[in-house]
Amino acid sequence: MKPNDGIILLVEDDPDDEALTLRALKTNNILNEVVVARDGARALDYLRGLSAPGTAGRGVLPAVVLLDLKLPKISGLELLERIRLDERTKLLPVVILTSSKEEADLVNGYKLGANSYVRKPVDFAEFAQAVRQLGLYWLILNEPPPPP
Repeated sequence: MKPNDGIILLVEDDPDDEALTLRALKTNNILNEVVVARDGARALDYLRGLSAPGTAGRGVLPAVVLLDLKLPKISGLELLERIRLDERTKLLPVVILTSSKEEADLVNGYKLGANSYVRKPVDFAEFAQAVRQLGLYWLILNEPPPPP
């Protein structure tokens, strides 16, 4: 897999939060391709190169993963752990983007190797600003590591 192609992997099971995130990206002129995985198993399949709508066979790792924690099939924290155990994805930038206010989620996220932990603001304007800042940092300013 190539290190990235500016793709954002959004791992989000809530259709409303998915729509808000996509709207916030568009509002901030972040026009990168967004691949949405609606559960942890689909995200893992995508990262392993097994399946992804419209991207199968491209072998392109995302520039950043925006990861919700409360996911069906494989939880966000378990997915993060699996990402860090795989040689191909262990350095992949992962930003936990969640509404969880649980301190245990925050601590465990960082223990498992999250690069950042962002709580989703309730207000759309605040959420759009948070997404703008995430996009600027992870897609423009951040210098990714070389491919494994």
